Amino acid sequence: MKSRKIGIMGGTFNPIHCGHLMLAEWAMDFATLDEVWVIPTGYSYKKQATEVVSAVHRYEMCLLATAGNPRMKVLDLEMRREGYTYSYETFEQLSVQFPEDHFYFIFGADCLFSLETWKYPERIFAKCDGIAAIRNDSMWEEMEQKAKELEERFHAGILLMPFVRMELSSTQIRNRVAEGRSIRYLVPDAVNSYILEKRLYRDENNRDEKDT
Repeated sequence: MKSRKIGIMGGTFNPIHCGHLMLAEWAMDFATLDEVWVIPTGYSYKKQATEVVSAVHRYEMCLLATAGNPRMKVLDLEMRREGYTYSYETFEQLSVQFPEDHFYFIFGADCLFSLETWKYPERIFAKCDGIAAIRNDSMWEEMEQKAKELEERFHAGILLMPFVRMELSSTQIRNRVAEGRSIRYLVPDAVNSYILEKRLYRDENNRDEKDT
C-alpha cells in the first residue's frame, strides 16, 4: 500500500466553522497532504461538559461541512472512546490502524506554547509531525524559536505555516445563535441549517430569535 501524508485536525468542533475548513485546505496545499481527517473529541478534559453539545451532533456537523471535499474525512474514533479524550491515544491508535501512512498534527500557533502541558506530548510527536498555523507575522521569530525548542525536546518535526488572520471562533458562533443572530457565511450552509433544525446553542430566554 502506498504511503499517504495525512493531516489530522482534532478539536471539539462545537460547531465546526469556515475557519476550520480553510485551515485544512491551506495545510493540504502547504505540506502537499493527500488528505485531512477531522476528528471531533468525545469528552475533552479541557472543556466543560455543559459548554459542548453531544458528540453525535458535532460529528454530524463535521460530516455536513466536509461532504463536498473528497480529500477530507471525518473519524469517530475519539467519540467511541470512553472517558476523557487525549491526543496521544489518538495518534497511537492511528499509527496501529494505518502503519504505512505519515501523520501531521494540524494546530494553531498558540498551541506551540501549551503542548508541553498536554498529556504525554512526547508520545504525540513519536507518531506524527506538526503543522502550526501562524496568523501574525510579527510573532514569526518567537514561533520559530518555540518550534525549535519542541523539536529538540520531543524530537518533533514542526512546520510553520503562514495563515490568514481570522477573528472567528466557535464561541462567537454559539453566542450569535443564542442571541438569535445570523451565522450565515460563518459556517457552511448545511451546518447552518442543521443548527437551526436541531435548535442547537439556543438561549431559551431569547423570545425574538430569527432563523436567518
